[in-house]
Amino acid sequence: MTPNLDAKRVLVYRLGSLGDTLIVLPSLRLIARAFPNAERRMLTNWPVSSKAPAAAAVLGPTGLIHGYMRYQVGMRNPLALAKLAWEIRRFKPDVLVYLAAGRGLANAKRDAAFFRLAGVKKFVGIPLTQDMQQNRLDENGIYEQEAAKHARNIAELGDVRLDDAASWDLELVPAEKDKAAALLKPLGDRPVIAVSVGTKVQAKDWGVENWRGLLAQMGAAYPEFGLALAGAPEESSVSEAAADGWRAAGGGPVVNLCGKLTPRESAAAFAHARLFVGHDSGPMHLAAAVQTPCVAIFAARNKPAVWFPYGPGHRVIYHKVDCWGCGLETCIVEKKKCLMSITVDEVMHEVRAALSTVAK
Repeated sequence: MTPNLDAKRVLVYRLGSLGDTLIVLPSLRLIARAFPNAERRMLTNWPVSSKAPAAAAVLGPTGLIHGYMRYQVGMRNPLALAKLAWEIRRFKPDVLVYLAAGRGLANAKRDAAFFRLAGVKKFVGIPLTQDMQQNRLDENGIYEQEAAKHARNIAELGDVRLDDAASWDLELVPAEKDKAAALLKPLGDRPVIAVSVGTKVQAKDWGVENWRGLLAQMGAAYPEFGLALAGAPEESSVSEAAADGWRAAGGGPVVNLCGKLTPRESAAAFAHARLFVGHDSGPMHLAAAVQTPCVAIFAARNKPAVWFPYGPGHRVIYHKVDCWGCGLETCIVEKKKCLMSITVDEVMHEVRAALSTVAK
């Protein structure tokens, strides 16, 4: 790859929240290498809920993105769209790098037309073919991970280096690490298991009774460990209810970090952990980014592997039922059978296997 030293302004289009931002971290690093002299701004959405942190809260002081333009997802107001187009035109990007999720060819063509109207002349990564829209299926029947699909779509810029741990580095600063260490101090010198039981999507929620049962087994099996609970402020009470199982079984000390840490400080806390256990969620991707092994409990609402934590050493429980790939955020008719068929014993088996392989 030969860096483009002449580009002065680059606009990166990426929607979503915590996990969506984290899985394109290697792509953002490639963009920074490809356009080292450019001011790089991200066009993104306003957070859709309190559990969905803004991209700026994830990327922090990395320098990968220098500024943000934001709009409301689903915006159709002509005046608001005209204002956004004018804001982009005023920025005068030399290049637009498209990292938004594939939402169909019609939407990709509509987006391309909008950005042309906003004065953009050069594009990288707009998924104008079915192949760019979809996660490829390999010869073993495994779907391409979302991070790999984005890397493929912007391959003209160079190698994303997905398998290099440095590509996922959040560049946590001392203050973030110190805050996490201070809140973990009640656990003493014990090894730590980090757990996040929350999710902003009903279809991904395994249920507090399952979590309580799992943590009871974990507390009994690993009394020498401390337990760190992580999540949004509104997940504090359900996390405490789940941790009752750990305490009743004689587990070690517990710290509830829900709502007490920023996303980046949470990543610093996860870096202390031997293992992360949680749903398909933003915290799971944070743990994977800091190279902490994950045991992840997945609904089958997405294709298998697409959103699994990236990297080696992770263990995922995913039941491929007849309605897999439904994309539902709320599952009523099928009663979340893909997720609720996952047993506590099944997850505990993966926890034991994961902890048997991590460094002591």
